[in-house]
Amino acid sequence: MPGDAPDRIDVVVIGAGAAGMATAALCAAEGLSVVLLEKTASVGGTTATSGGMVWAPEDTAAARTYLDHVIGAEETDARRESFLAHAAAAITALAARTELRFQPVARYPDYYPDLPGATLGGRVFEPVPFDGRALGRHFVRLRPPIPEFTPFGGMMIERSDLVHFRRVTRSLRSALVVARRLAAYAGQRLAWPRGTRLVLGNALAGRLLLSLLRLGVDLRLDTPATKLIFAEGRVQGVVAGGKTLSVRHGVVLASGGFSHDPVLRAAFLPAPARRFSAAFAGDSGDGIRLARAVGAALARRGADAAFWTPVSIFTRDDGSTAIFPHTVTDRGKPGSLVVDEHGRRFVNEALSYHEFVRAMLRAGLARAFLICDHAFLRRYGLGPIAPVFPRPRRWIRRGYLTASPDIAGLARALGLAPAALAATLARFNADAARGEDGDFGRGNDAYQRHLGDPERRPNPCLAPLATPPFYAITLYPADLGTSAGLATDAAARVLDDAGTPIAGLYACGNDMASVMDGAYPGPGITLGPALTFAYLVARALCESEVRKE
Repeated sequence: MPGDAPDRIDVVVIGAGAAGMATAALCAAEGLSVVLLEKTASVGGTTATSGGMVWAPEDTAAARTYLDHVIGAEETDARRESFLAHAAAAITALAARTELRFQPVARYPDYYPDLPGATLGGRVFEPVPFDGRALGRHFVRLRPPIPEFTPFGGMMIERSDLVHFRRVTRSLRSALVVARRLAAYAGQRLAWPRGTRLVLGNALAGRLLLSLLRLGVDLRLDTPATKLIFAEGRVQGVVAGGKTLSVRHGVVLASGGFSHDPVLRAAFLPAPARRFSAAFAGDSGDGIRLARAVGAALARRGADAAFWTPVSIFTRDDGSTAIFPHTVTDRGKPGSLVVDEHGRRFVNEALSYHEFVRAMLRAGLARAFLICDHAFLRRYGLGPIAPVFPRPRRWIRRGYLTASPDIAGLARALGLAPAALAATLARFNADAARGEDGDFGRGNDAYQRHLGDPERRPNPCLAPLATPPFYAITLYPADLGTSAGLATDAAARVLDDAGTPIAGLYACGNDMASVMDGAYPGPGITLGPALTFAYLVARALCESEVRKE
């Protein structure tokens, strides 16, 4: 990569997640000089550990109808319209000018599939798997996935292979697929610290890092930005690493929001959800603080200031604390249920992770208990506990998993009233045997059924808990990222308290207030706007270069 930046740079981007890397790559592809500042030792941010899906609708009218029903249409949002108008173009531009390559996800329902404008598939893209060996010595600069999502010490598994790993002892075809994957992984580990076949969000981040390398972006790791230089009515530079960088065209804030800023969490998040975050630890409000210091306004629309997920917590062998997000892997599978501290169900467990935590917060719950039987644990796993060979004793010793040969014993171990939990289970099992959840309608829409087990009839989300021992883990409300953020206009220019753009200052990703207004309509609704506004920012900065010529 290039060495020291020149005295004056065209663009400085702060934050090397998806939004920041995409902005930097697109600007560099158009010939602008770009410095990308990242305060940590690796790139990728929360993107690198995410599912990597991108909600980028091509059917603008239907998508608008759907968002109007999920978010509300009471007030026109020019930013939302800008996102809808440019999402498809952003995907096309990224594929043409960077190393990003996407493929459509044929079937993945929107999270509210019965609302007008919803689809069962075709609205979501995912990155094409990526060979990390293309990064060479820079591979170590890419943030690795969450360890619990990479079995065998660093092997990534794509969505289409999950079913084969679960069926490895029951299907010859699945056993062959798994054997091929394991053989390839063993070969990769002969020369690399982890598997090099990257999928999901790690593939997206890896492809963007390769783009930066090939386009000559000046990437500076371990270099936090500490101040914006504001003079003569515009942002003209950045102080970073003890050096002042003068900027010709603009500064782009893409530092990931404020998931790990205690002051902003206390100001925006409800008390039960302030304790844990599943977002990247580097998302600590840097961009927001820098912008506020030059007069930027904060914005929050909608009921939620964050994108929610339930998490479970445990200590790894190396002593680090793991925060495991329970998004789509276990809650909707048949043979489990969730209860509150009174031993009663309070929610449809198969709802989206965002809606699940909304239900926890409405009930005032700081924790809940996910309960299953041994058959469930072997078939699907539970959180970080792998299926097929779950080794429950190991997790019991860690204090993560609670076990008992009967429900009464499990209730006592959890501090619940045995009679209440037994009554809840009896009612649930009776409903599950019929395939109808009379209390909450679990499995009644296409999204929920998509997360279930298609081999389970008549309801892929329901099965009785009948095979002892019985197990439980504790779930806590947490966030995947923040929704409140800097006020921006339809071109992602940062606004002051009067609603006037601050010249030379842009924001995208979770530094900008979400166009979803705290709602979570479907998979990839953070990455979709992040990449779209990165494209719009890059286009605006390139147009400013043309105007100056």
